[in-house]
Amino acid sequence: MNVRRLIPTAALASATVLGLTALTACSTSVASDNDGKLDVVASFYPMQYLAEQIGGSHVSVTNLTEPGQEPHDLEVSAQQRGQLEESDVALYLKGLQPAVDSAIDQSGIKTKVDAASLTSTEKHGNEVGGHADDHDHDDHGHDHSHEGADPHIWLDPVKYAEVAEGVGKALKKADPDNAATYEKNTAKLVKKLGGLDKSFEDGLKNTESKVFITTHAAFGYLAERYGLTEEAISGLDPEAEPSAKRVKDLQKMAKADGVTTVFYETLVSDKTAQTLAKDTGLKTDVLDPIEGITKKSKGKDYIQVMESNLKALQKALGAK
Repeated sequence: MNVRRLIPTAALASATVLGLTALTACSTSVASDNDGKLDVVASFYPMQYLAEQIGGSHVSVTNLTEPGQEPHDLEVSAQQRGQLEESDVALYLKGLQPAVDSAIDQSGIKTKVDAASLTSTEKHGNEVGGHADDHDHDDHGHDHSHEGADPHIWLDPVKYAEVAEGVGKALKKADPDNAATYEKNTAKLVKKLGGLDKSFEDGLKNTESKVFITTHAAFGYLAERYGLTEEAISGLDPEAEPSAKRVKDLQKMAKADGVTTVFYETLVSDKTAQTLAKDTGLKTDVLDPIEGITKKSKGKDYIQVMESNLKALQKALGAK
């Protein structure tokens, strides 16, 4: 059962409170393991990556979402609830995994870090970015209201770096004995993400087309960051079936804007992408939303997969 939900206003207000709570947590070291490490529970891979990169050898990280599991569908088990209760820090993205949100809200964890509260979010529709031509598309554009906000902030290296900075501050508060290491590791990661941002900016500056089609609207923030337009087949829900009108609109748009490729992702069926590509004479390729790292992933970690995504976009858009 797909339980993806858009983030309601009340949830984001709560997220902000939780984010601030993370930054004002107990100022004494709370590591509870026998090895003295800070126990961190991450909701899914992008949160795990931040915890491991910033925490280094001072943290023990548990990911609630197993490799290959679609994170939106996660149901928190009794065992995982027990892990949460015994942990020092919970790192999650409110609005992406409702079951996780509920479990963390009900837990007694002192430090709860909501990534959505550490950067700005926007509401995105099926079309995101400045479209090159004035086509008549439904549900296009974006606004900055928090109701129905797009949670895919980690696919924008700049926003992800803002989240990293907030996570670093939260870990310093939770474990002040190792604050210097967390600060150093945060700076190192932010610099690395800055380099990734520069690669995307330079690599997508001069392209024959600025429009790309995806199975669902996971890349809205990335599209806006680098002057592209994402056209999603199924909106924010990767398993929703597109309407006949939407498919017809995409066929017309693909021809008008010189689109060559329909992108699909690793954790969801490529059936819809393959069908649209066949009907329009387009190619298919992977654009990975990095919700988890599996054997199908083109890279071993966030940076490597993002670099693979950049190459895929450059090829599809005709980068010069």
